[in-house]
Amino acid sequence: MARMRGRGIVAIWVLLACVCARYPSFVVADTDSNDASALNVLFNSLNSNSQLTGWKQNGGDPCGESWRGITCSGSSITAITLSGLGLTGTLGYNMNQLSSLTELDLSKNNLGNGVQIPYTLPTNLHKLDLSNNQFGQTVPYIISQMTSLEYLNLSHNHLQDNLGEMFQSLSHLATMDLSFNSFSGDLPQSSSSLTSLTNLYLQNNQFTGHIDVLANLPLQNLYVENNRFTGWIPNQLKGIKNLQTGNNQWSSGPAPPPPPYSPPPPGRKSDPGQQSGHGGIGGGGIAGIIISILVVGGIVAFFVIRRKSRNYSVEENLNQDQPFAHLAPEEVNDMKMMQTPPRIDTERLSSPAPISLKPPPLDRYRSSDEDDVSNKSIAKRVITTSVKAVNYSVADLQVATDSFSEDNLVGEGSYGRVYKAQFNNGKVLAVKKLNPKSLPIRSLDNFLELVVNISHLHHPNLSELVGYCFEHGQQLLVYDFHKNGSLSDFLPLSDEPLTWNARVKIALGTARALEYLHEVCSPSVIHKNLKSSNILLDVDLNPHLSDCGLESLIPNADFQGSEIKMGYDPPELSMAGQYTLKSDVYSFGVIMLELMTGRKPFDSSRPRSEQLLVQWAAPQLHDIDALERMVDPALKGLYPLKSVSRFADVIALCVQSEPEFRPPMSEVVQDLVRLVKRAKVPGD
Repeated sequence: MARMRGRGIVAIWVLLACVCARYPSFVVADTDSNDASALNVLFNSLNSNSQLTGWKQNGGDPCGESWRGITCSGSSITAITLSGLGLTGTLGYNMNQLSSLTELDLSKNNLGNGVQIPYTLPTNLHKLDLSNNQFGQTVPYIISQMTSLEYLNLSHNHLQDNLGEMFQSLSHLATMDLSFNSFSGDLPQSSSSLTSLTNLYLQNNQFTGHIDVLANLPLQNLYVENNRFTGWIPNQLKGIKNLQTGNNQWSSGPAPPPPPYSPPPPGRKSDPGQQSGHGGIGGGGIAGIIISILVVGGIVAFFVIRRKSRNYSVEENLNQDQPFAHLAPEEVNDMKMMQTPPRIDTERLSSPAPISLKPPPLDRYRSSDEDDVSNKSIAKRVITTSVKAVNYSVADLQVATDSFSEDNLVGEGSYGRVYKAQFNNGKVLAVKKLNPKSLPIRSLDNFLELVVNISHLHHPNLSELVGYCFEHGQQLLVYDFHKNGSLSDFLPLSDEPLTWNARVKIALGTARALEYLHEVCSPSVIHKNLKSSNILLDVDLNPHLSDCGLESLIPNADFQGSEIKMGYDPPELSMAGQYTLKSDVYSFGVIMLELMTGRKPFDSSRPRSEQLLVQWAAPQLHDIDALERMVDPALKGLYPLKSVSRFADVIALCVQSEPEFRPPMSEVVQDLVRLVKRAKVPGD
């Protein structure tokens, strides 16, 4: 009997082994499903993936199957170490799903190809090494949130721009290597927060300014050679273990003396000509201090009186054609500086406008004292916030847009008009002139808060904020300019129609942008104004979603029933009047319908049953014969019907009437990624 039971158990194990061999998914995976999904995306993002033995495009069990370079603890992936494998491509867009990852080492590869390091890195990293790659642009803001980071190496890339105030929360960082890049500007004041930093490598960049901010750090190794640093090397740094400072622009004269009342440096003998008794201040020192106070007081009084006289003069000339005509040229400059908020970035992208240019009328209901309060508030906020945006003057933008002429008008949307701006240095940008009458921005502080929020949104498929202007009652945002215009402009072109693969590519890029807003940003960002006219196309037909971060400017009720949004609004909006993440998903499904059919979301010129695109198309999305009739005739049959069918399946999920049944954007992205890999169009 016992022997029979034993045989039975063996038979069961044999049966299970056969089932597992026949159906691998039956095996219980060791790896967390989110972690495995993130590695699938990473694998698909890397071009040279033949070195990644064991890795899979879909599914798999990284921990149980011992994928190359993967270290696990339980079911969670804790380290990815893939150094020196010759990998190319980019990093996955959803690496933030690796919630237990503490070490990421992708050094000595060829990753990046000039693009920015992704903003979707996990924030609980202890070690991040992306050195010896091809990443470009600047350091992503997400690194400032890695509060447990101990080792950071971004050396030997193509990184540039200022660092920004990104070190406030990195008190555990012990080693930082930014060498052999093209960083510029001064070291941020937040560098003094790096209280555990012992090794700092900044050599072979273009840093400027002083290094005094490093004086009190516990450094043992400091390499700052081959930069553009100036000033003096602090005494505190001269005694560290390894100090390399060559090929900079250090001052050769004696260091400036300490300020009055401060004791001399330790170990330095007192000068008997300056002190008497036990270190007291001599008569000559006291006399010098008194004279200095009188001189400074006189200067302050002079500028106070001069400023008051200017304020009266401005009030007297508010209604004149040339409000600054009575001032001397140097006073015109001073006056404009008083009225212009401090600039976020010291580097201007355009040359200054002529002084003779007439500015818009000043706000007569705002006093100079109110301007002072606003400017002080802005200055305080600028010190504590890192914003990669240029503060333009209205004069700058007037010159670049030919006074916002109709010839330079490229579009008009829910928030205002957009103009093409041509600057003297050849740079072309897009200026969005917000409509002040319909928007709730009433103060400089509120506008700067909006700018800060938008400037923190970074993704390859978002339209990047370049600058801003809040002056003379004007509210303007400056973005990159894309020559191909918007998707709504491009779709109707019958002489140069978008290919099927290009349409799928546009859908995928837009989906990734929405996935970033919904699932990467914290808190999530609802776009709320999603339509084809807000999808801009660059020269390679890559999509860039615009108007991101502006959803708070117009209440939900103002969008409801808007003619501009006709056909994009989900059914729940007319009932509840509230936008949600799933509302964006619905609008994205409408955009996919536009790409597939070439039709507008609402077209009053068509028969009544076909005017609303979703109502006409939704019942036919699973009918293969109907699909062939629905596809944009401009494609002339150059598309794989299977690809169109899968595309339609995604649309059907997105435009469901019940919001809870619509998929999250991460699932939409995965479906479109699989579709892209299978899409093969002859002659495309």
